[in-house]
Amino acid sequence: MYITEEIELTFLNVEVGGVPDTIEILLDCEAKGHELSEQRPPSIYMVPRILPDLSPRSFEPRVVSIGPLHRENKTLQEIEAQKATYLHHLLKRLSDQPRKILDACLQRVNASIPAIRACYSGMMTYTDAELAKMMVIDACFILEFLFPSEEHGFLIFRNVSLTHSISSDLVLLENQIPFFVLQDIFDCTLLKLPTIPSLCLTSNVLERLQFLNPFEVNETYVVHTTPPPPPHILGLLQTSFHPTVNTENPSICPSSPMHSHSAIELDQVGVKFKPNEDGEWSMSIDFSSSWFACFFWCCGNSTLKMPVMHIYDNTEIFLRNIIAYEQCTQGVPNYVTSYACAIDYLVDTTEDVSMLVKSKVLTNHLGSNEDATNMINNIVKGVTFMEFYYLAQWKQLDGFYNGCWPKNIAWLKRTYFNSPWNAIALLAGIVLFALTIIQTIYAIKAK
Repeated sequence: MYITEEIELTFLNVEVGGVPDTIEILLDCEAKGHELSEQRPPSIYMVPRILPDLSPRSFEPRVVSIGPLHRENKTLQEIEAQKATYLHHLLKRLSDQPRKILDACLQRVNASIPAIRACYSGMMTYTDAELAKMMVIDACFILEFLFPSEEHGFLIFRNVSLTHSISSDLVLLENQIPFFVLQDIFDCTLLKLPTIPSLCLTSNVLERLQFLNPFEVNETYVVHTTPPPPPHILGLLQTSFHPTVNTENPSICPSSPMHSHSAIELDQVGVKFKPNEDGEWSMSIDFSSSWFACFFWCCGNSTLKMPVMHIYDNTEIFLRNIIAYEQCTQGVPNYVTSYACAIDYLVDTTEDVSMLVKSKVLTNHLGSNEDATNMINNIVKGVTFMEFYYLAQWKQLDGFYNGCWPKNIAWLKRTYFNSPWNAIALLAGIVLFALTIIQTIYAIKAK
């Protein structure tokens, strides 16, 4: 009995003594959680696995690693040595004191190391010195690649395929450095040159990478970048889809189940597709309806005006990374995600793509409409969003489609105008019926 009581007392002492320790651990955890909750969420991170699983080539760099997330990728090590060449050419253009310039760059970066670390999620362990060296080298590489000297530019752009691959790598969400780092290095280097056409880095970067943008951008649209600056190059490109300052933002509507109709179905009820050349917003989609649908072939003007999208080999990479950035970054509006959803609603088959290409709201450079159809239908797979900026227009389309006249005209078109012979037979029947009526009227009058 004595031994039993001693064992119970021992367990009791352990449990009682462990309570304060556990409380301290939990309080430390709570304090850490409070500290982390006050931090801004990272802007550069690994994309959730569901998206790379659908399209691995869209998120992993093929030629060059920028920043720490893909630094250890063995397939990207070849160009790491070439970055020193880019650094050399950049410093050679500035002065005969490269050490002084590099010292200024490192001082700027070293002062921002905590802010740089806060921008990344899932970063491998690097010392402050390693991280500072990485930021300076990568920033110098980007600046020399985008704004090369005439001599070095000839060498860079001689390999067109490599140039396009590097440009595509620069817009990958996982392959970014903070934009304030790029701005600091720009201020210490290229800003001192009189040959830079503009002192604004954002406008220069947008101009150099505009060819990656698959949408036609009206020159009257101006990107206004106000503090805080964009988080990185991809974030900067995403701002080019924002409404201008003088344009009222479109209504943000929560997505909800709704009926959508393909381009062919809408064409059958008299809806025409046109490029949106006069919209106040470069990504606007406008629908204007005409209820004279019975005369759609001659005077109907029910029109869906859309942004013009050019589909190239790198369009899927660009769109997927913009969509991933809009999906996963707090406070970023889903403008491109909404467009991708809208175009997916319109495209079910290759005939729908052919209709949109014929209407000049799409240009397809992939070689076949089947490839374009597959890209459009897969671009929003795995994507969940709470905003659809074109909900009002889609409700208008659905209401027009389900109207009495459009549905009847669609039935007539499918039944009697789906081939020239059916149309001729219908016309002959109408003429014969009219002649029969006329003949009957004359016969009655002759009596």
